[in-house]
Amino acid sequence: MRLTAARALVRWLAAQDVLVPGAEGDARVPFFGGVWAIFGHGNVAALGQALAAADPARLPTYRAHSEQGMAHAAIGYARAHARRRAMACTTSIGPGATNMVTAAALAHANRLPVLFLPGDVFASRRPDPVLQQIEHFADATVSANDCFRPVSRLFDRITRPEQLLDALPRAMAVLTDPAACGPVTLALCQDVQAEVITWPEAFFAPRLWSIRRPAPDADELAALVDALRQAERPLVIAGGGVFYAGAGPALAALAAASGLPVAETQAGKGALPADAPGALGAIGVTGSAAANQAARVADVIVGLGTRLQDFTTGSRRLFAADARLFQVNLALHDVAKHGAQPVLGDAGVVVAALAQALRGWTVPPGWAKATTGWARDWHGTVRAALDCPVPNGDLPDDVAVIGAVQRARPHATIVGAAGGLPGDLHRFWPCPAPGHYHVEYGYSCMGYELAGGMGVALARPEADVVVMVGDGSYLMLNAELASAVALGVGFTVVLVDNRGFGCIHRLQGRTGNASFATLRGGGIDFVAHARALGAEAHKMADVAALEAALRAPRAPDRPTVLVIETDPDGGRDLGGAWWDVPVPEGSANDGEGMEQP
Repeated sequence: MRLTAARALVRWLAAQDVLVPGAEGDARVPFFGGVWAIFGHGNVAALGQALAAADPARLPTYRAHSEQGMAHAAIGYARAHARRRAMACTTSIGPGATNMVTAAALAHANRLPVLFLPGDVFASRRPDPVLQQIEHFADATVSANDCFRPVSRLFDRITRPEQLLDALPRAMAVLTDPAACGPVTLALCQDVQAEVITWPEAFFAPRLWSIRRPAPDADELAALVDALRQAERPLVIAGGGVFYAGAGPALAALAAASGLPVAETQAGKGALPADAPGALGAIGVTGSAAANQAARVADVIVGLGTRLQDFTTGSRRLFAADARLFQVNLALHDVAKHGAQPVLGDAGVVVAALAQALRGWTVPPGWAKATTGWARDWHGTVRAALDCPVPNGDLPDDVAVIGAVQRARPHATIVGAAGGLPGDLHRFWPCPAPGHYHVEYGYSCMGYELAGGMGVALARPEADVVVMVGDGSYLMLNAELASAVALGVGFTVVLVDNRGFGCIHRLQGRTGNASFATLRGGGIDFVAHARALGAEAHKMADVAALEAALRAPRAPDRPTVLVIETDPDGGRDLGGAWWDVPVPEGSANDGEGMEQP
């Protein structure tokens, strides 16, 4: 059949299917849940025309208000689907394209699938330099889209229509591979999009993609089993791989049967329900006292689907020097980190194999008693922190706000990202089940929250989505509130206003500095702003008012924004571990010049 490259691309995307688990068994659905688009001269005439002609039941197009925001929404959608479904994002060339680079980095750091389709310069170079073209003086093959190279798992520039015959299946292979999963960029030269060639019909035949679940090497698994059987103080650290493998219930059953204690990273939070046997809660810099105490004395540590970044390991200072570390991971890049013994395989397959191999085995009674006691004490600490009353006349801190949300909406799906909220949520939010916690902390990207929450709500319309965002992040990227209104997507936003970048303000004080350029003076009417974008919005007088508003019915077809002022100096570091952050060797705070160390 004769088609433009753009029409061929759209037809092919719409023909890709995947199986997703459901209450009544696996269901075959389109892999791409839709295409986010902001059109300009680099993609409107060809790709825009093709998307307009597509069947919206197979490949709907969503209009956004910012390129970074729509990419964040696509990322939130993919995470809510445990990487089994994804979205594509298309822009014009120039600023439209480069506005997505930050989101590409976020997807890369978090190993989440998203397909970027930015317009590019003319392959023919006939009108060079075209509007918005970046000219590299020493390399004529470079365009602005080369910015995507370091933050893409796969990058390709399409300079001929025929290249799509190879590029599209390779892109899909990356998007559906659990080890290589991440962002894919296909930069589409704008003249090539409009070219017509003859395509083989077989290229557009419906295709079902499967998600691999590699089994571990027998010797690597045997070494892990032997180490656990001999361990006096074993500990499991559950990461995002547990969620993506759907291994949470099996891990909870293993922990209950064996007494294995389990700590959780940000991406792994909710692997075990907060009150499950063996659940020690968050680990690391933003961790619980229970998990961090266990990590300090554990003699065998099993990283399960985690990349062990510095917040998890306390900047490599949390674990005992003589502890044996095993890394269970699909990615070869991760399995040998920190000198770990590798177990290359799917987290779910490994947990099932451990359950079989360790049948009848339990951790030593003294270790079970100690970890159970630490967990019980920590649960009491959490409850006391969440329910601690705010003195009359004082502004609440973030934990008091989290307490109101937890009491009013205990089964909510929480969405968050940068600032102080992720730390407090990781430490204090009692996650009831896997998939109810979507805090982006791999890239700690300010501005992700609102758009990511919209993506989660699109993916899971039945979920009670609550976005928790600080005023700093809100001011960076809020336009997708208008997109959510236009699409009829409802979720709740708790906007915590501490009048600036409160988290960094506190970090300045803890590293020997005075507060500088982090807090703002004048107030901002966030309620009026959110209403101007079409959302419902209300100002909360205090925590009690917030809790009452959260219990009230919310608008099903638009975001509801609840604004509450908080104390920028408030913060509770209970349970945290060391974090290696640069501290100046001297200080000029005394006004007498730099002190000598």
